[in-house]
Amino acid sequence: MLEQILCIDDDPISLMLCKKVISKSEFSNEIITALNGEEALLHFNNLKYANDKNKLNKKPQLIFLDLNMPVMGGWEFLDHFTTLDYKDFNTAKVIVLSSTIDPEDLIKAKKYPIIIDFLSKPITQPMLEYLKKKIEI
Repeated sequence: MLEQILCIDDDPISLMLCKKVISKSEFSNEIITALNGEEALLHFNNLKYANDKNKLNKKPQLIFLDLNMPVMGGWEFLDHFTTLDYKDFNTAKVIVLSSTIDPEDLIKAKKYPIIIDFLSKPITQPMLEYLKKKIEI
């Protein structure tokens, strides 16, 4: 079981469903959420500049990322997150979880080694079972 995962999605219903399915599957001990990429980066900045070392050690191991969001979308988030500014955190693996499977997005995803899979919404129990095997948890 993963210690912590982060779900980044602008749709509160998708986030609620994500939390519910993940909780039922014993996939992660803790699920945190962000409504867009900017909010997620703010979370990482708060961890980065926290004086509490326990906070820094408690970072998401996996990120479920939507691509199309207002304020800051998934691609823009990845462009920032994969820089040296976030090197303490970008060991987390990313699963793109999107409602559209655009062939261009699939090609673009290959440019980010941090992305380990590209799945279609909504998240499901069989999807999590597949991911458990893939990331060996």
